[in-house]
Amino acid sequence: MKLADDVKVLAVDRKSMADVKQGVFVGITAMPQPDGSQKAVEIHIFPEALRGTGEGHRPWDLVPNSTMTNAAVATEVASGNGKTLVLKYRDGEKTFEVPPNVVVVTYAPATAAELKPGVKVFTAAAKKLPDGTLEASNITVGRNGVNPPM
Repeated sequence: MKLADDVKVLAVDRKSMADVKQGVFVGITAMPQPDGSQKAVEIHIFPEALRGTGEGHRPWDLVPNSTMTNAAVATEVASGNGKTLVLKYRDGEKTFEVPPNVVVVTYAPATAAELKPGVKVFTAAAKKLPDGTLEASNITVGRNGVNPPM
């Protein structure tokens, strides 16, 4: 993997469900449930500067049948098994059951100096170059023992 000359590097830092509030823009990796809701597996809190990134609902490749929804938290209520969140995006909304043990992270600025052998990274978009290698225009790196959960 090569890095683009203008690569954007972010790190993931641990957060908690207390940081997931109405109006916050998040990405939720989830598994569809028989009742049409989604069971959250991971929650990624986007800094305000990244609001709107990848907004919408789509299939995801974390595990078979998983989904990704990037949207603002419209409502949150406590439930018997954690919290229920409703996310609204421009083309619709989705309801998520959030178990108490869900992984919650946020994105923070980072530098290419944090990209060292053995550190886990994630990139959502890499371009295949003519020689067959991949070039990343953005990359997320784990920090302080937190690995990119994607």
